[in-house]
Amino acid sequence: MTPLRIGIMGGSFDPIHLGHLVAASEVAHRFDLDEVIFSPTGEAYHKPADDRAPAEARYLMTVVATAADPRFRVTRVDIDRSGPTYTVDTLRDLRAEAERERSGRQIEWFFITGADALAEILQWRDAAEIFEHTHLIGVTRPGHELADPGLPHAQVSLLEVPALSISSTDVRARVRSGAPIRYLVPSGVAHLIAKHRLYGARSEYEPHGV
Repeated sequence: MTPLRIGIMGGSFDPIHLGHLVAASEVAHRFDLDEVIFSPTGEAYHKPADDRAPAEARYLMTVVATAADPRFRVTRVDIDRSGPTYTVDTLRDLRAEAERERSGRQIEWFFITGADALAEILQWRDAAEIFEHTHLIGVTRPGHELADPGLPHAQVSLLEVPALSISSTDVRARVRSGAPIRYLVPSGVAHLIAKHRLYGARSEYEPHGV
């Protein structure tokens, strides 16, 4: 039986934007993935809590953003796990879940992350285990050059995605200033931001602008 090819896209998704979706779609196409699992972080050890939307809000935005693509699904493993979120824990939990649900079918795992993060991956918790079980795909903007930190090239690929010029940081800043975010995030995500007044959105904030 042909192995399943499953990608995991971890991140805070604060908020999820069209760059994330384009990147996941492009990786799924280029690496012939059967599924991409989006895993919003719970408590990110490297980001201040006061600069983030609540975990449940980020999870809901991710569910809404990915609902239209049958290749995509969202997991709660990082949100429901107590303590900081580490990639190796995400992989362990999803592998254990797959062993229970896939009846022993072989799975090839791919982890999708920003290319900038790959430069620090050797300092990630239990990095050797990540390389052992997962092919890492670093998505990056065109023209970005990754300094080689000594990664095992057989287990790492880079893929340019033009839409990654969009950033969650910029989206949050635009919401705070009242600027439009149309065409940067899915419309359902924009409405959730306005409805729940995330990122300092005013009650009269119109997420699409003029």
